[in-house]
Formats: sequence, C-alpha cells, structure tokens
Amino acid sequence: MTIATSKLTLTEFLAMSETKPASEYINGVICPKPMPKTRHSRLQSRLIRSINEVVEAQQIAYAFPELRCVFGERAIVPDIAILAWAHIEFDDRGELVDDIQIPPDWTVEILSPNQSANRVVDNILYCIQNGCQLGWLVDPDDRSVLVFRSDRQPQLYRESDLMPVLTEIPLELTAVEIFNWLKM
Repeated sequence: MTIATSKLTLTEFLAMSETKPASEYINGVICPKPMPKTRHSRLQSRLIRSINEVVEAQQIAYAFPELRCVFGERAIVPDIAILAWAHIEFDDRGELVDDIQIPPDWTVEILSPNQSANRVVDNILYCIQNGCQLGWLVDPDDRSVLVFRSDRQPQLYRESDLMPVLTEIPLELTAVEIFNWLKM
C-alpha cells in the first residue's frame, strides 16, 4: 500500500515524523511497511540473534532490526540490515551514529501476509544495485529463501540448502533450520 500524495522530495520525507510501523520513501512516494505478525517477528528476532552471536564480539558486522537506510533516492527500512563493522559509524563518544546513509551490506526481508513480493524484491534489487552484497527474501508460507547477489541470477534455497552469508561471517544455516524456528 502506498499513500497517495503529491510527490515529496527525500529531504521532505526525512523531515516528517516517524511512523509505526515504519514507512519507506520510494520514487517520491511514501510506502508504509505492513505491521509484522508473529511468524515474521519470530524469524526476524532469531535471525538477528544468530547473526549477532557470531559477529559482534569479533567486530565483523552487526544485524539491526528495522533500520532506516537512506541512499541514492530512497529511504528504506529492511526487516534486517546487516552492516559490516567497518561501515558502522561511531561518534566521538564511541556511540552509534543514528543516520545510516549507505545501503546495508546484507539486507533481509521477511514476506508478510498480503505484502507485495514485487515491492519487496524491488527494494532488495535497489540495494544490490547500490552496493549491497547480499539480499534475502524469506517466505514463511513457501518455506523458501530467494537470494540475490550482484554477480549472479537470484537463487531459491529450501530444505537442507546451506544459506549463503557474507564471506566474513562464520555462520552456517540451512533453510530448514530457519523455518524450524517457527516451532516453539
């Protein structure tokens, strides 16, 4: 769903108050993200935890939930944005800088019910075209993950397929392991 308004500039959009759930700015239009449901939230939190358990202590990368990334002509909010540690900005106190002005190194979107797969794929492709190394589209209904990389065609992963991650991240996950997180 998009909000029909006259086209805004990116600067005008960024000056607006934040919304819950987050809205994205795509081609001059405000596009609200759908409210996450339980399966979405469960997969998001478990994947973030699994990634951060192997990357944070070694300062390899960090996985952020719902982090607004502003780059090119868009402001997007991936379900999970993974930034390489070298791309995370810190201020003089050593604290995180709030505004992210680059694409994530790895973007993860978890398809929600009634969400347009093509709109989500469009955001992933936009990230890849602007320097993101890896994109996942996780589909809980289909129990599959569509993976995007800049150097090859998208590939579909299911069952015991080992999921590709950024090369510096020592994480081994299969598609079935990810979807087994839906069982508690």
